[in-house]
Amino acid sequence: MFQKALIFLANGFEELEALAPIDVLRRAGVHVTTAGVQATDDNLVCGAHSVRVLCDIRASEVNPAEYDFVYFPGGMPGATNLAACPQCLEAARVIYNAGGFVCAICAAPIVLEAAGLLDNQEYTCYPGFEKRISHGTYTGKFIQKSGRILTACGPAAALDFSLEILRAGGASALAAQLAAGMMRK
Repeated sequence: MFQKALIFLANGFEELEALAPIDVLRRAGVHVTTAGVQATDDNLVCGAHSVRVLCDIRASEVNPAEYDFVYFPGGMPGATNLAACPQCLEAARVIYNAGGFVCAICAAPIVLEAAGLLDNQEYTCYPGFEKRISHGTYTGKFIQKSGRILTACGPAAALDFSLEILRAGGASALAAQLAAGMMRK
């Protein structure tokens, strides 16, 4: 199971896609660190629907070698801000190359494209964003697992995707237990 997860949040992130995995992973006992991209002096980032979140650290403080999992929420312009952040791209590459998992939802697979991680991978994303991705094979599925790359299509997939991330990390029984406790089949 994942021990340490890194979740990047940039201004304009989709709140449901960011907060559902933070919640589910923390319920599972995973140490989750949120890293703010373009954060205020107080390390706050503002979501696409004006929800402000206090991040644990700044993107510039991230040491990707400490994590075995990285997650990028979608939302606009959040996903574009993540794709333009060198620390996000470096973290995705370092974690993936070290054998970790890289996950993105909605518009955020553009981050994986920018990091060069979609070659020979299947992925899904919010409909229309596949036109901004020139590598990999778009499947259009609700959730797509391709090796250690996991992607999902949008906000409606956030809870199921969070549980699938746990399963991919080897915690199927725990994912089932959490799903039952949250009244999700």
